[in-house]
Amino acid sequence: MVATPDQVSLGVLVTAVPRDAVDDAIVVCGVGAKRSDGKLPPHVVAYLTMALCLFPEDDYTEVVTKVTGSLDQWGCWNAAWRVPTSSAVTQARKRMGRNVFPEIFERVCGPVGGESSPVAAMVATGRARGSWLRNWRLMAIDGFDVDIPDTQENAAEFGYAGSGDTRSAYPKARVVAMSECGTHTLVAAEIGSRAVGEQTMALGLYPRLRDDELLTADRGFYSFQAWGLAAGTGAALVWRAPTRLRLPVVKVLDDGTFLSVVMKPGMRDARRERILAKVGAGEDIDPTEGSVVRVVEYDVPDRVGGGTGEVIALLSTITDPAEASAEELADAYHQRWEQETAHDQLKTHMRRPGKVLRSRLPDLVYQEIWAWLIVHHTMTALIARAAEAADRDPDQVSFTKTSVSSAVP
Repeated sequence: MVATPDQVSLGVLVTAVPRDAVDDAIVVCGVGAKRSDGKLPPHVVAYLTMALCLFPEDDYTEVVTKVTGSLDQWGCWNAAWRVPTSSAVTQARKRMGRNVFPEIFERVCGPVGGESSPVAAMVATGRARGSWLRNWRLMAIDGFDVDIPDTQENAAEFGYAGSGDTRSAYPKARVVAMSECGTHTLVAAEIGSRAVGEQTMALGLYPRLRDDELLTADRGFYSFQAWGLAAGTGAALVWRAPTRLRLPVVKVLDDGTFLSVVMKPGMRDARRERILAKVGAGEDIDPTEGSVVRVVEYDVPDRVGGGTGEVIALLSTITDPAEASAEELADAYHQRWEQETAHDQLKTHMRRPGKVLRSRLPDLVYQEIWAWLIVHHTMTALIARAAEAADRDPDQVSFTKTSVSSAVP
């Protein structure tokens, strides 16, 4: 028997998102099938919802037909069942609620760029550029907005961008995610209303960091609270400093970087001076009042020739130049732009420019976005495996061709 492209695509999805992971998430969320003869058990609804993202150009009926016609090949469908109608799927999605897909994401969407630092490979071939800085896996955090159907329920839950004459045409959901830089794989996310700032949403992601990771972030994510929360996990940090931040020089290091202290806002000058004196004397300080950081300053030449360029100041928890040079930290920070590639893959290649999500109710919007992120993880993991097998950088593998065909056995 010759497999159709639909069957291959769904086979890749079911392999990457195994039935056991789906069933476990359903049990945890308490949304198991209520009837033994139900034509749409929750695991089928989960795969149907993910398929809506896998086939974004097809209407609801076409997607349902493709999925139910192929899931039987993968042990997820009973051939005696009838193909459900679009309204039946919608009702089943409503019964499932918003919590199952984040649970599935937790079970299947982890880093895919290797379990140990490929230092030797990086030195020998440069193959690991963008994936690791010595023994730290490079990560990035950033956010983006998603256009959703303009319904009263969605508008109340998520809100619009702007107001009055400048209000956006559609409500927008906000996503803040952490990604693995080398593979563009999203490994943690928060989804919510556009009224909630990215900095606030990111607070829910920092506790997910591990001590073998290095998180890069733009200046919009810095706050004293965020820095302390992220650094407290043991992960290394390289964040751009906001221009308003006071960074007194405590000690100039041999490589031209310097040690400074970021302090709790609102602290009186006298107290700040006492803290700086303690750091200068090599004494520990209360982490609720301040943290010692290493500052790397450099300029980016003006690309259009109309000015003097831009000075960038980076904050890092890596205070010893022997553990990472200034050049390494600057390069690590600029690897965070790899997350922009992930966002482009999601919004341009998977959904097509200007495409609005399908879901007209908030619970279904949450479902669809989580399913979208899971399918993206499936594709980037597939690319990472293919690139590793071919001894190539994942950036050299076409995401568009992978997402369209998913035809790698």
